[in-house]
Amino acid sequence: MEQNDNAKDEKKTEETTVEATATVEALREEKKDEVDYKAKYFYIAAEMDNYRKRMEREKENLLKYGNERVMSDLLDVADNFDRTIGMLKGDTDQKVKNLVVGLDMVQKQFLDTMGKHGLNPIQSVGKEFDPNFHEAIAQEYAEGKKPNEVIKEFQKGYSLNGRVIRASKVVVSSDKQ
Repeated sequence: MEQNDNAKDEKKTEETTVEATATVEALREEKKDEVDYKAKYFYIAAEMDNYRKRMEREKENLLKYGNERVMSDLLDVADNFDRTIGMLKGDTDQKVKNLVVGLDMVQKQFLDTMGKHGLNPIQSVGKEFDPNFHEAIAQEYAEGKKPNEVIKEFQKGYSLNGRVIRASKVVVSSDKQ
């Protein structure tokens, strides 16, 4: 009988051990699932934060550079103002002089309005040639000028909020005659 009791005790102990092991395994599995869910949560939270930041950047760039095409098209109008005023400035007729003054005022107002929206002319003459802002169309020897200094500007360049939308077309000084 004692043997029978010992066998029953061993069997109960074995069953208890199996149950305990199963419980421990179940707890481990739950803990693992909990860790997986936390990791997934943090991953998704980080992805959402990155998405929000990317959308903010895109929105900011759209507001900053969204009117680039319109501004580029309006540069032709600014160029035509420059050409017209340049052609009429030398005229001696009083009516033409008055017209030039009026055109100068309209041109200034036009460029000021474009400037309020971020469009700024690139200063070229007297500056050192910079391929980021200038497009060299010729090179000439110029007495008293440093090599690679911009000496003439054929077409004014413009930047929109710091981004070049049209490079200045310039003539650069050369050290050789």
